[in-house]
This record gives sequence, structure tokens and C-alpha cells, in this order.
Amino acid sequence: MPSFTTRPEIRGTFGVVASTHWLVSSVGMSVLEKGGNAFDAAAAAGFTSQVVDPHLNGPLGDAPILVWSAAERRASMICGQGVAPEAATIARFRDLGLPLIPGTGLLAAPVPGAVGAWLRLLDEWGTMPLADILAPAIGYADNGYPASQRMSDMIGMLAEMFRHEWPSSAAVYLPQGTPPRAGQLFRNRALAATWRRILHEAGDGGRERQIERARDAWYRGFVAAPIDRFCRHEKVLDASGRRHGGLLTGEDMARWQVPVEAPLSFDYRGWTVLKGGPWSQGPVLLQALALLQGFDLDDLDPLGPDFVHVVVECLKLAFADREAWYGDPDFAEVPMQTLLGPAYNDARRRLVGDRASLELRPGRPDGRMPRVLVGGMEAAAAGLGEPTTGGLGEPVTSRQGVVAGDTCHIDVIDRWGNMVSATPSGGWLQSSPVIPELGVCLGTRMQMFWLEEGLPGSLMPGKRPRTTLSPSMAFRDGEPYMAFGTPGGDQQDQWQALFFLHHAHHAMNLQEAIDCPAFHIEHMPSSFYPRAANPGLVALESRFPEATRAELAGRGHRVRVGDPWSEGRLSACAREASPDGTMLKAAANPRGMSGYAVGR
Repeated sequence: MPSFTTRPEIRGTFGVVASTHWLVSSVGMSVLEKGGNAFDAAAAAGFTSQVVDPHLNGPLGDAPILVWSAAERRASMICGQGVAPEAATIARFRDLGLPLIPGTGLLAAPVPGAVGAWLRLLDEWGTMPLADILAPAIGYADNGYPASQRMSDMIGMLAEMFRHEWPSSAAVYLPQGTPPRAGQLFRNRALAATWRRILHEAGDGGRERQIERARDAWYRGFVAAPIDRFCRHEKVLDASGRRHGGLLTGEDMARWQVPVEAPLSFDYRGWTVLKGGPWSQGPVLLQALALLQGFDLDDLDPLGPDFVHVVVECLKLAFADREAWYGDPDFAEVPMQTLLGPAYNDARRRLVGDRASLELRPGRPDGRMPRVLVGGMEAAAAGLGEPTTGGLGEPVTSRQGVVAGDTCHIDVIDRWGNMVSATPSGGWLQSSPVIPELGVCLGTRMQMFWLEEGLPGSLMPGKRPRTTLSPSMAFRDGEPYMAFGTPGGDQQDQWQALFFLHHAHHAMNLQEAIDCPAFHIEHMPSSFYPRAANPGLVALESRFPEATRAELAGRGHRVRVGDPWSEGRLSACAREASPDGTMLKAAANPRGMSGYAVGR
């Protein structure tokens, strides 16, 4: 008898969309209904997400997009993670007296990658005119959408800072001088005007030519110009407690091109999991699976202490390697083949004992000596405190106002078998002040660089920060099967690991695997300012049995019990072929009261 789930696993044969916002999923599905493919649907959903979830992502943020093209029989990663500006050097930050890159303000802004990524997706694989793709986003920005509770709460927390320090943000997000109420229609007409001008400058002619002109307008034209001016002339309060200008220039934007790469993959017990390269934290999931394949997980209770313990200890080892070895492979030699190799993982697996480890233990691939930094001291000295979580894992704001952000996720599968998994983020309303001419603000992904030479994650001009954004795909028995992912910063590949293991080992369907009680660790340095770590900490939903919590504490884990539905915001779509035909499936997260899956 099937177990109870918070909503059904969606099933159909025409198309499925799942995301972290019901309007985003509905827009994606509407594009499929109009004859668009998965790539058209994902792009329309992505642009809509920038409007209706401004506290989670924006047009000047980032968007790694994992693609499966059924016609080409090929997977590709669109790296919508922008790079550090030419002026962004370690020496520049040292001259400013900053030991860490602030988590808010203008200094942490890389080249915005999101729009370039969505346009590259449309150019390479889409079919519909750009005006059709942007129409839903323009409509919601102009005519309004219901503000979510989390958006309202976020603006409420920042209202005083907007009024006194970031007046251009107050002009957009404090209509009539107050934060929007949850459920109230909210508009961003400056953003709608930006998109309309993009369409005007794209002009008439072929679809590909329109996309090319739109990209030029964004990266070399009327969008890049006010970004350049704002960074040169404004000095704004940031998380350091001081006011700084920006480093990003129009020249930085003009020279950037979005890369398309082959994803990394790892074979696991009849499955193949696909992730981004070590410019992201994506390989953490692959490393965790390389360690976990040496354990018999089939018979372990997913809510029992043995399962939690072994997964936690393997995640600790994988994240320790993230800290020591991951970085933009165009600048750093990342020993990925060794990190995923059987000999290395056989040796690392022996470090998993019966008790919790409180050490950060990176390996020595190919005999190399690791070096790991841990932040947090600057914020403590300044009295800023540690960031608190937003109830769903992503750091949101500290008690004194140090603000990070959250993220979105979109999955689509169409009737032809095309698949998209995308994790847009950054450029959120709490990152930096709104640029008045555009109605949106810059991102802060550069806070994930270290300001010390010689590390894979050290800051360098033109380098990609090691992003937490981490979309996923999985093949089963060699055939493309599933697109999935979640917001959550450092938790993204933790919650995705749990979801995948519950589906692959515990025979849970997509919705059961999402609904299953979840956990995360904070053992490693955070990717977000002020880069603190909590060694040995395991945060579990209170739906875990008391006996499990007590046993984990007895094994030395620092157990923190959260609300019953506080871990993860996963979504997933799958395609299952059988002799009877092909079934499409989708599921989304009840946590946060916004995720939704649709399909028919």
C-alpha cells in the first residue's frame, strides 16, 4: 500500500514541470501546451522566476543549466556563473582592509550570468520567438503577482536599511513606504520596461538574430551602461559595515561569453549521475556516492541512526575535499579523476568509523598536500554574529543584518524526451541596491572566493567563484531518466543526495523521496560570508524518531532538531519508458508552501 504523501506524484505523457514556485511551473507548462519544447519552457519559467521570486534570484544573478537534448543524444552544462571583474584582485581587497569579500553590497558582484545562460539555452536548443518567452515575465512585472510570505518577511527585515542606506531599493520594494503584505499584488514596472526595451532592440528578423541582439543589448548596450555607472559612482553600505563602490565594469560584461561544457558524471549501481564541474560544488554529490557505494544501504531504515550516520560521515569527507581542491578548472588544477577514482575512495571510506568525526579531513589525491581555510573570525570580531537560517537551510540574515540569499530550481521534461535542470540564484533583492534604470540589483557570488593566494578558490580576475548552485540529472541503465535539484546553498548536494538515495535504494517515488524527513550538516566552512563552520553539527527535522536523535548524539554528533518540515526545497521530473509506453513524472516540495509540480 503506498505511503501518504503531501501531494500526489504527478504523472502524464505530454510534459511535466516542477519548480520552487507555482507560477513558474504553470508558465513552463503553458509554453509546452503552446508547442514549445523543454528548453523554451525552462527559459520562460526562468525569466518568470526572476520576477515573482526577487528574494531568491534576479536577472543580474547566476543560472547553471543542465541540458539533455534528445535529438543530439547529448548532455550539456550551460555555465551561467559569471566571472570576477578585471579589477577584482586580492591586492585590491587588501588595500581596502578586508580579509573577506563582503556578502552584500557592490564589491562581491561578478559578471551577471543568468540572462546570458537563458539566452544561450534558447539559441542552441529553443524553438519559440523571444517575445513569447518573455511575455509571462513582462506580464507579471507590469500587472502584478501575489507576494509570498517569505518575500514579505525579507523586505520587512530590510525595510529600515532600504530607507536609510539603499533608497533605490526602497523605491521598488516599499510601495507606499511599507513592505508588501503576503498575498498583495506586487509590481516591478522598471523591470517590465527593461524587458520591453530588450525586445525592442532585438527587433525583427530570425529568432537567432533576435537572441543575438538581445544579448548585445544586455552585455554591451543599455543594461551594461547603468551597471558600469552605478559601480563607479555609488558607494553603498555592505556586510563589512562600511561603504564601498563596485569593481564591475561595462568592459567586464562585454568580454564575457557563457561557456557550454560537458558535465561530470559518476556511475553508481546502475545509475549515472550528472553534475557541473568543480567550479561548482556539484562534484560533492558524485564524491559522496563514490564513498557510499561501498556500504549496503538497501536494508538501512532511512529514518534510522545507521543510515544518517554513514551518509553524514561520507558527506563530511566529500565536503572536506570541496574545500581543499575545488575551483575554476580554467585557473586551478583540480584532480577530479583521482577524487572520483576507486582507489582513492576505497582508502577514504576506511575513515568512516562508528563515531562522528569532528575533524575536517580532506584527502591527499596524487600525494598533494591540502590547505583549507575557515572564516567566521572577522564577523565575530566585528560583533556581527553568525547568519541564521531561513528555516529551509539557506543562510538568510544575521541578527545584525548580514544578509545572504536563497535560490530557485526548475525541472522540465517534454514529450520528445528533452530535459532541463536549472538552479537560478543571485541578484536577489537583499544582495545590493536596485539599479534605478533597470529595476533590479547585482549579485554577490564573489563572496565565495578566498582572499589568500595559492588556493583553488582564491580570487583572480576572470575566474569563476566556486558556486553552490548545483542542478542534477540521472540516467538509469544508460537512459536519461531524471532532472532534479533544490535551493539551499551548501545544503543543495546534501538534500539531493538524500532524495536520490531514497529513490534508488528505498523504492520511494519522487514525491515520497521529497517528503521523507531530511537533514543536513554544517561541518565544513560555509560558502557564504562570514565563511564559518560548525564541526559535527547535524540538523534534523523533528519527524526523525527520538531514538534516532538520541543514538546519533551518543555517537558524538552535535544534533540540532529543527521544525518538522524545515529541510530542503527539492523538485524533480522523471521519464520512464516501458513496453506499454513512456510515463512522465514530477514532484515538488511542500516545505515553504510555494513549490509545485504540474503535468499531463
